[in-house]
Amino acid sequence: MHTATTPANNHQAAESSSPSSAPASAGTAPAASSSSSAPTDELLAVLGTTIEPELLVQALTHRSFSHEHAGAANYERLEFLGDAVLELVSTETLYRLHPDMNEGQLAKMRAKAVSEEALSQIAREKMHVGPYILLGNGEAESGGADKSSILCDIVESLIGATFVQHGIDEARAVVHRLIDDTLEEVSHEGPALDWKTSLTVKAHQLGLEDPQYRMAVSGPEYAQTFTARAVLPDNDEVLGTGSGTSKRKAQLAAAQEAWKALDARSSGHAKH
Repeated sequence: MHTATTPANNHQAAESSSPSSAPASAGTAPAASSSSSAPTDELLAVLGTTIEPELLVQALTHRSFSHEHAGAANYERLEFLGDAVLELVSTETLYRLHPDMNEGQLAKMRAKAVSEEALSQIAREKMHVGPYILLGNGEAESGGADKSSILCDIVESLIGATFVQHGIDEARAVVHRLIDDTLEEVSHEGPALDWKTSLTVKAHQLGLEDPQYRMAVSGPEYAQTFTARAVLPDNDEVLGTGSGTSKRKAQLAAAQEAWKALDARSSGHAKH
């Protein structure tokens, strides 16, 4: 039996080739085969399905754990599969619910609903999956159990595992349990679905040119912070500023602030 540090609190979790073993929740020893309930029962209850222990362990195993434990399969193939199932189910749901929307509108809603931000929030707040993830020591010490990229991957890998064991109908049901609330929310978000496009549209409504983004980067290579300024190219007026851990996130934050500034400006013109 291999042991690894569980990322949430540095307790021990186990990965075993035996079907009777599953990852342990925070502060809990691996379940014995005679136990009436496994530590992962709460997670499976949220999913509303069953996944055989060996497959469940794989779905929760990060590549860093595999690198430290030869022969331990990680979740990447399941994630690949789950991503496709998630996109299919979210697409058919939006297509059915919004017959009046065009392809571009539907694509924006889907992108927001299955984004890293949205899926990691589901993993944290609905699934509470962090304590179950099997990570290598280095990844665990760097807070891997709460990294949005890993949490997003885990949601997709669990969907993939459900598909492998039960097929598309059960996987579809799991996707609905996880993201229907999010799909409902994004259908009402308006400009928040795509701040950059919404900013361009707002600028055109006011007779302005397309805003441009001026970028700056600070911090060490392993922890860079990107800062974006949304400006009007004709006079270099700064409409909004935003920062983030990637260029895209910084630009979206700047676009959001800039859109609100122009919206207030247009509202002021309307009153006059």
